[in-house]
Amino acid sequence: MSHALSQRGAALAALLLASTALASAETVLHRGNAGEPQTLDQAHVSIDIEGYVISDLYEGLVVYGPDGKVIPGAAESWTISDDKTTYRFKLRDNAKWSDGSPVTAEDFVFSYRRFEDPKEAAGYANLFYPVKNAEAINTGAMAVDQLGVKAVDAKTLEITLERPTPYLLELLAHYAVAPVNKASVEKNGKDFVKPGLMVSNGAFMLTENIANDHITVVKNPNYWDAANVKLDKVIFYPTEDQAAAARRFEAGELDVNYGFPSEQTDYLKQKLGADQIRIAPQLSTYYYAFDTRHEPFNDVRVRKALAMAIDREFLAREIYKGAQIPFYGTVPPGIPNYGEPEKSDYADLDQLDREDKAKELLKEAGYGEGGKPLKIDIRYNTNSNHEKVATAMAGNWKALGAAVTLTNLDVKSHYAYLNDGGSFDVARASWGADYADAENFLALDISTNKTFNYGHWKNEKYDALMAQSYTEMDPAKRSALLHEAERIVLSEEPITTLMVSASSWLVSNKVKGWQENGVNKHLSKFLSKE
Repeated sequence: MSHALSQRGAALAALLLASTALASAETVLHRGNAGEPQTLDQAHVSIDIEGYVISDLYEGLVVYGPDGKVIPGAAESWTISDDKTTYRFKLRDNAKWSDGSPVTAEDFVFSYRRFEDPKEAAGYANLFYPVKNAEAINTGAMAVDQLGVKAVDAKTLEITLERPTPYLLELLAHYAVAPVNKASVEKNGKDFVKPGLMVSNGAFMLTENIANDHITVVKNPNYWDAANVKLDKVIFYPTEDQAAAARRFEAGELDVNYGFPSEQTDYLKQKLGADQIRIAPQLSTYYYAFDTRHEPFNDVRVRKALAMAIDREFLAREIYKGAQIPFYGTVPPGIPNYGEPEKSDYADLDQLDREDKAKELLKEAGYGEGGKPLKIDIRYNTNSNHEKVATAMAGNWKALGAAVTLTNLDVKSHYAYLNDGGSFDVARASWGADYADAENFLALDISTNKTFNYGHWKNEKYDALMAQSYTEMDPAKRSALLHEAERIVLSEEPITTLMVSASSWLVSNKVKGWQENGVNKHLSKFLSKE
């Protein structure tokens, strides 16, 4: 009898031990991130794969919720002055940094000043230009302490604007203006981004950053909403090879992956189930920039001819299988205060007519049959879909008599080269809306935008129209100015937009809380895993 009891007792102990082990098991999200971030310093980021990591580590005054709408973040509430030029934010009393120190209004003042300081040379500095004196400071005309941000008290931040800015909250949700920890930055300098030195205020903390392998973030116990964060750890992988990433997802090694080979869409739906294939329209463009600093791409006729010859319908239909839409404008559709985008004057021609007109333009410019040889190098970031697009474009241009070569770099190196002003012929890029306003797309081509005007195009009338739009308070008149600016871009073709994008993700059924949204923001703090 005692032997039987002891057996039952042992079984009960084993069951309790197993239950305890299950209860204490870590919940880890394995997240494919489409490439290697250049940096985790928010002042020097430029692409979304950096933003996904930074948005898990840091929290701005406001953040994007699961549905893509702006919700309170480090600030629990805010008020707006009657003239819409002063915002006062109340920070959460329990908002803390990962080292346990309080998040204060002074932290945001320090961070925003650092962001606009010309010595810092933040690539996204123009994002903050609606703030009082930001542009003057960033261009060296005014001292950094004149920025229109001030700490009213430890938990109250006031932001004063140059002009009413209806998209200010979306701007403040951007990962580039997430706060940094003043003490850590001043103590560690550029090393503040390293594991063990980084002090962050978001739902997670950085513990590992192994180049070209993985980035690990773990739950921040000092985060104000830690009780509602369901994940213990998120591991980001630089899954630049989409086909390999899809296989890893299929094998259960990845729970989420950003992107997949478009030609595998139907196969993946059949193999994995359509509910794990997430494709959603977004305010995003897929475009190519021409380097207008050298011949022949400083000739609008050459740029126009090359843009005209690209078979956008083929790219969208055959390469992206409908996950992208052919496009002939600059500003994507779906921006409420802008209306219908403009479109190129060749948009309604069939492809053969476009090719004929393109040949005429090239001949007029002195290229093509009997003219100077036309040599073009297409640069793109390594990705099977981008390679197919570049190859198809090369075919279109070879039909015009051009000799075309292809050059590819990993995503980090590709954008670093463009951001730093490297010379090229034609280069692939994409742009996802930082906020739902046409200005966010048109500002890319302002001549003073040294970071994102990759082709260094300059048009004084265009610059003047954009400058005027920043001071025009009448929404209809402002929209008209922006439409006129878009027409100039389309006539000059410093960039040529090929498609408007859809976001594409692989999301395991084990992952809960995922929602498609137009801004393609997916913070890990809102996700859980079975």
